[in-house]
Amino acid sequence: MTFARGNIRGYDDDRMVLLFSMMDDGREVPCAVSASAMDELEHVPRTPAARREEQFARLRDRIEACASRKFQAREFEGTPPGIIVRGIDFRS
Repeated sequence: MTFARGNIRGYDDDRMVLLFSMMDDGREVPCAVSASAMDELEHVPRTPAARREEQFARLRDRIEACASRKFQAREFEGTPPGIIVRGIDFRS
């Protein structure tokens, strides 16, 4: 099973998440990371919505590694089923 980088879908201001996707072989898996999780990772109070994609790009490797772990553990949420990365997912 190969879980690989997909596309950046953009920031959803209403849900306060950055939407992206990962690829499971040929199938696209919807994913999201909370704005608060990204801010926690960078130790900043609140990044403006217009800068969320830049922030995601800086943190992408860490976020996608976490999404991959959640995928392997089958921690899907929502409809359609996808992966949601939160700040708690980075705490030891």
